[in-house]
Amino acid sequence: MGQASDTGAASMLMRHLGNFMDVTERESEAIAAALAGPVLAAGARTDLMTEGEAPRAVLLIVSGWACRYKMLEDGRRQIVAILLPGDLCDLNNGVLAQMDHSIGTLTPVRYVEISSEVLQRLAADHPKIGQGLWWQLLVNVAIQREWTVNVGRRSAVERIGCLFCELLLRLQAVGLAGEDGYPFPLTQTELAEATGLTSVHVNRTLQTMRNSGLIRLADRTLSIPDLTALQDIALFSPDYLHLNEKERRSGKGVTRLGT
Repeated sequence: MGQASDTGAASMLMRHLGNFMDVTERESEAIAAALAGPVLAAGARTDLMTEGEAPRAVLLIVSGWACRYKMLEDGRRQIVAILLPGDLCDLNNGVLAQMDHSIGTLTPVRYVEISSEVLQRLAADHPKIGQGLWWQLLVNVAIQREWTVNVGRRSAVERIGCLFCELLLRLQAVGLAGEDGYPFPLTQTELAEATGLTSVHVNRTLQTMRNSGLIRLADRTLSIPDLTALQDIALFSPDYLHLNEKERRSGKGVTRLGT
């Protein structure tokens, strides 16, 4: 179901790209023009794109949580990425004949569909925006590598702890998390699907983390009382998110999480 376009879509994308570049007024106007289409809405647990179908557009998540996932023939699902406000999914849709994964909502979601041609023109006319989009694509690949390490080598506490830390930083980057917590809509089943664990194992691990004082999880809100402690136990480093890339390239140095 569609509704009129609003400034939220452009604002969210600019906030996200602002981690990689300074967005000028002219570039802001160009982004707003590129996102002039309607903001669409979908309910929770709804497919926005399905594996095997031809991709019709690049999706920008404006609000809510979605995911990329793969489904096995016997019904088992693996979530391979969590998509948050400001995320574009997927920038390479213009070169794909068909989707090799599905994109589904985890909560009610508002999103904008952007044609690949519009994004290509935006990047060609505004090279800095093109560079920012390129950085977002590279970060998505880096996150995918980290998730592979997560399910291949880390313990249950490390897997869940790393995911909690990652989501905190990504939400902070678009102004949707506090210093030590954020709304957490994922079910234990979805956590299991994202971490390669069983729901029973996730339940036990969350209890262990609660009892150790690493997290507080209540009323669909996650709090992390001691972020440094969770980082240390989860062996988490934020470097793969490249959230300080703008400062790094400007020579201002890098501020690490928890310092």
